[in-house]
Amino acid sequence: METWREISVGGKIAEVFEPFETPRFALVYLHTFAQESLEDHGSFTKLLNELNLACVCPRGGRCFWADRVCSEFDPNLTPERYVLDAVLPFAQQRWSLGPRGVGLLGIDMGGQGALRMALKHPEQFPVVAAIAPSIEYHELYWSGTPIDQMYASREECRQDTAPMHVHPTNFPPHIFFACDPTDPWWRGCDRLNEKMAALGVAHECDLQTRAGGHTWDYFNAMAERSLQFLVAGLEREARRLL
Repeated sequence: METWREISVGGKIAEVFEPFETPRFALVYLHTFAQESLEDHGSFTKLLNELNLACVCPRGGRCFWADRVCSEFDPNLTPERYVLDAVLPFAQQRWSLGPRGVGLLGIDMGGQGALRMALKHPEQFPVVAAIAPSIEYHELYWSGTPIDQMYASREECRQDTAPMHVHPTNFPPHIFFACDPTDPWWRGCDRLNEKMAALGVAHECDLQTRAGGHTWDYFNAMAERSLQFLVAGLEREARRLL
């Protein structure tokens, strides 16, 4: 029977979902600033089961999933390197997946982290989806979050946000992000959309659907579209490798 369980991945605790049947693809899920588990939100578990997707959810604290040391996560290892060097290989090995058989999903803090990570490493993560990503998280500088120690200044933090890692010729072939127009993070998503469009970076986004603002009502409402996008992208990547 499909289930969630806690296991050790690279010496750290992560949550793993395994459907009853052998999955064709898997997802790495990067959690929110509040560190909510997908296990507590049945719409995602239901979809993972229906789509026959495995999922691994590393725990990162309030790390913003950056390539910066965050004391809440680890005194030496950055969250980004952990995902790339431990979590991704774990998913590929556990479920016997190819080098482009794992998608990246994130919500809120995890959404911006997923976009930035995929934009920096499109070969490792060719398929990415982000729900309500807090793209302009540099706005939180000096508000008591770990980024106060992770970056020397607000500007240094801004320079590490997802839009600053957009490359006009080297980007994931499958990018999707969505944000409710009433979400306080909406403007950053709109700016990212504008930059990608100007550079000719292929992507899909939904910045119009209203379903509750920056809440799990909206996150759950966008679950099916996001996961269907990930599956479609992973299927296209699998065919490309044949």
